[in-house]
Amino acid sequence: MPVYAYKGRSANGDLVQGTLEGADTGAVADILYSTGITATDIKVSQKMRAEEKSVGSEKSLWTKLNEKPVTPMDLMLFSRQMHTLLKAGVPIMRALAGLQESTQSPAFAEMLKDLRESLDSGRELSAAMRRHPTIFSAFYISMVQVGEMTGMMDETFMRLFTHLEFEKRMKESIKSAVRYPIFVIVAMAIAIVIVNIFVIPSFIKVFEGFHTELPLMTRLLIGSSSFFVKFWPLLIALVIGAVVGFRSYTNTVAGRFKWDQYKFMIPIAGKIILKSTLARFARSFALGMKSGIPIMQGLSSVALVVDNEFMRFKVEKMREGVERGESILRTAVAANVFNPVVLQMIAVGEETGDLDGLMFEVAGMYEQEIDYEIKTLAAQIEPIMIVALGILVLILALGIFLPMWDLGKAALHK
Repeated sequence: MPVYAYKGRSANGDLVQGTLEGADTGAVADILYSTGITATDIKVSQKMRAEEKSVGSEKSLWTKLNEKPVTPMDLMLFSRQMHTLLKAGVPIMRALAGLQESTQSPAFAEMLKDLRESLDSGRELSAAMRRHPTIFSAFYISMVQVGEMTGMMDETFMRLFTHLEFEKRMKESIKSAVRYPIFVIVAMAIAIVIVNIFVIPSFIKVFEGFHTELPLMTRLLIGSSSFFVKFWPLLIALVIGAVVGFRSYTNTVAGRFKWDQYKFMIPIAGKIILKSTLARFARSFALGMKSGIPIMQGLSSVALVVDNEFMRFKVEKMREGVERGESILRTAVAANVFNPVVLQMIAVGEETGDLDGLMFEVAGMYEQEIDYEIKTLAAQIEPIMIVALGILVLILALGIFLPMWDLGKAALHK
């Protein structure tokens, strides 16, 4: 059996932790509860993770390097096919065998083979999926576990397919939101480099023939151009160093947290990213509640789904608040990321007992707002782009044509 590391509270409220063997997290939670411990966090231990890493270790290095990883689209297709097969009454082992034979992805076929072997050895499907944490998220596994307990596996896989489709849409929305601003910034940076390296140097020889003091703007342009021409290798090295340094910083825990927090404050694109993240949280939370996942376990799983360290911190704070006995509304207010309309819907949902339905409404509301923001994104960026290009053209015009203007006026006065 796999080994799980757990944290929990004793009957006296003291924090306890340790490791325990069990078929899955639910079984471990039941064992702990029978001993008077309420589990707050159950994770696969290092022993189990070593077992996961050993899966497929027999493959050659060349095969691993050339093998395409399992994609989110593969997982979406798997969820849809499992729903169809289970709904038609096909046994789960036969369904997995059929999918293994029909899939075009060797990595996915290898994973399905391991699932079948795990089921043959007596594991549940959710426990077998935990051996592949890079493919199946904690939320996905929790949903499958609930489906096993309720006997509604076919409906669970359909809900997972809908959820993954929604996740894909939200990620594409974020990419659309940042793609256009990045393109504009890169295009302007390339234009500045070309002007400094190729355009301005051609005017420098003309200006040198004037034998007079040049205007301040012209001197600044000449100095900037000379710096680009002389030190372009250094500038390239600085850009590469900045990119590498940024990626290294964002790969740290603190750096990732700060960057994910700053994403929400990016002009124009930040609000789209925030709304997309909140939509993913609302829909995942609602889906978990509707499927019967306990609220504490649901919040822990949803914290991993949002794919943003800052938002994950807020969700974990909400889970801690609920653990202390606070309401969802109070913890949502303390999170300080939801607008008043959403908070009102959460309040109504708690009062009526239809929190999952209203959270679905929240996700739909955010999705509509995201669609509108993306459609109007170009209109929002164009004024900024026009002003920036106007300033750039004005600087070039003043720097290049002022000396010629002064020379023309001097010639007329002679």
